[in-house]
Amino acid sequence: MTSPLLRPLRALGLACALAVTAAAPLALTAVPAAAADVPEKKTAQVKSGLYVTAAEAYEMMQADPSVVLIDVRDPVEVMFTGFAEETDIHVPYKMANRSKLNAEKGVWSMETNPDFADEVQAKLEAMNVPKDAKLVFMCRSGSTRSAPAADMLHDRGWTNAYTMVDGFEGGKRKDGPSAGVRDVSGWRNSGLPWTYKLPEDVVYVAKD
Repeated sequence: MTSPLLRPLRALGLACALAVTAAAPLALTAVPAAAADVPEKKTAQVKSGLYVTAAEAYEMMQADPSVVLIDVRDPVEVMFTGFAEETDIHVPYKMANRSKLNAEKGVWSMETNPDFADEVQAKLEAMNVPKDAKLVFMCRSGSTRSAPAADMLHDRGWTNAYTMVDGFEGGKRKDGPSAGVRDVSGWRNSGLPWTYKLPEDVVYVAKD
């Protein structure tokens, strides 16, 4: 975890970068394209063909502050597992329905947010994010949420829509006493800035 001052600095950097991009699209130095391996799972693949690890995404954002990080996890999920300090937009792609228990799996039913694409688009437009900007979508592990979320905005014209292949928590440890724990790769396990304190200006708050 890092200093709470980083979030305001990140927001300021993003705003300045977007202003420069809007005024002079060629003014920013080209950033080398990050390229994580294409996931084997179909649910983790995106139409854009753009894949990054958490570490690669962070490197992209440091080199180009106009890159937008979008967290698509459930609000309660981020409260208990942590929040990436570099996050610019938080809108859940799916949310747990506490009135429906999947007895077979022993988990609450996860239901798609019907307003997801509209809510993300509204935030992007409010921030004056151009259609050629790089958007990085992040879920827990890059398995089933960040990819379809990225595809939704890709279909609306933001064609540089990346999926973070290892997500915030990363993959599960396969052996040893901590087998099954998500402490392999991912934003939180890569030494990148994160916090348990949710930023009021970014975190998703459900409408009444």
